[in-house]
Amino acid sequence: MTIGTPTRTGTDNGTGTGVGTRTPRPGARIRAARRTACAAALLLAVSAVPTSAVAATAEPSHVEGQLPSGATYLMDVPANWNGTVLLYSHGYTQAGTPNPAQNGPDTATKALLLAEGYALIGSSYASTGWAVTDAVPDQLATLSVFDDRFGAARRTLAWGRSYGGLVTTAIAERHADRIDGSLSLCGLVHGGVANWNNTLDPVFALKTLLAPDSDVPLTGLADQAAATSAADALVTVVDSAQSTAEGRARIALAAALHNIPVWNQPTQTRPAADDWEAQQVNQYDAVKGLLKVAAFNRRQEAEVRAGGNMSWNTGVDYAKLLGQSSVSKKVRELYKKAGLSLKADLATLDRAPRISADPDAVAWMSGTSSFTGELTKPQFSVHTIGDALVPVQTESALRRAVTAAGSGSLLRQANVDNAGHCTFSPAEQLAALHTLEERVTTGRWRGTDAESLNSLAAEADSTTPARYVPYRPTPYLRPYDLAHPADGR
Repeated sequence: MTIGTPTRTGTDNGTGTGVGTRTPRPGARIRAARRTACAAALLLAVSAVPTSAVAATAEPSHVEGQLPSGATYLMDVPANWNGTVLLYSHGYTQAGTPNPAQNGPDTATKALLLAEGYALIGSSYASTGWAVTDAVPDQLATLSVFDDRFGAARRTLAWGRSYGGLVTTAIAERHADRIDGSLSLCGLVHGGVANWNNTLDPVFALKTLLAPDSDVPLTGLADQAAATSAADALVTVVDSAQSTAEGRARIALAAALHNIPVWNQPTQTRPAADDWEAQQVNQYDAVKGLLKVAAFNRRQEAEVRAGGNMSWNTGVDYAKLLGQSSVSKKVRELYKKAGLSLKADLATLDRAPRISADPDAVAWMSGTSSFTGELTKPQFSVHTIGDALVPVQTESALRRAVTAAGSGSLLRQANVDNAGHCTFSPAEQLAALHTLEERVTTGRWRGTDAESLNSLAAEADSTTPARYVPYRPTPYLRPYDLAHPADGR
């Protein structure tokens, strides 16, 4: 198998900076030699494996079915199957919406992978919402069905996007014997407890500073109707506050506590570094999106699974968190412009009644959805830097856990210069997969820098953007992992 496909020519597809026709970069010959060596290693590996383990099919196979759990599965195996199966874990599916099986992130990426000879498999999960306790066993069961039908793969790579990145990381930590490596794209790699703590902080600030007399519940939501009502009420408050300089400054403070980037949708204009007002307008849209999507409706569903509230802000120093935020300077500038005292507002947050967690709910979320950082197989984790829903700082939380667990040599991370959640091009996703597969094949990480990844992306698909950049996220503001015992306090 060849890592990457021959370079093609193309034009901008309208999703970002066009790649177009490319000429070889200075390191192209070196990377070509690496791919040749990798292919040779794969050929030797194939010759050492019984032929039944790499079942070639006369025709492409498309298989759909149902697992005993009720989840459905989907498999696509090309006639020229290269012996690698990609186990794809999809993102969060809202209750009451269609929940089909998925075996890839998008049609274009799947087509490229099938053309390269990969087998693609994945399930729907037996339930929607915060479904990790269904998702992990359903994904492993799908892999077993594949093995029974097509023969054991020579190599299995688990990958997933968004919530599927959490599912993939859970598989990587707890079922490493079933896979050879893992790839998380825009994943919730900070884990469940950290996610819900960090989601609580901005809504706590909004309610405390903009609607202190409101009875809007932030946790303990009775049902989805109550969650929708609470979200709508706080969105109305935020909309009203946006009309004043004081309100805009306070919305910016809330956004900073979630590390919401100032460019977070591809449709937005990327603001200048000192255009505080334009930056705040972009964050305002993202704050409303957070309220409508995660802070209430998804929280309510997760609380039902956990058996109570799994997040808290008791003991949190919001002045300290703001100081660590990636967008703290903008907050100070907007407060100054509004003639408002940031110190006074932070003191108001300190005095406000705090929210305690249900210990049993924390234990459930921790046991099912938090990570030890103990990797035994290589993991590659990639994020867009302009992600408001799952901020890029989650990658810092993953690195923190893996480093504490002594698994740092097995983890590599990279970042894409684009706004939005999971807004990767097909080229960028293939480059990440090829990089992971080379690490599995050779036992060494090579080419995880931005230049190498962009070259791999261009070779895989020159018609879509390649936007990897050198980038180091700031620390995650509310980390929680099982490698740090103090996080449980």
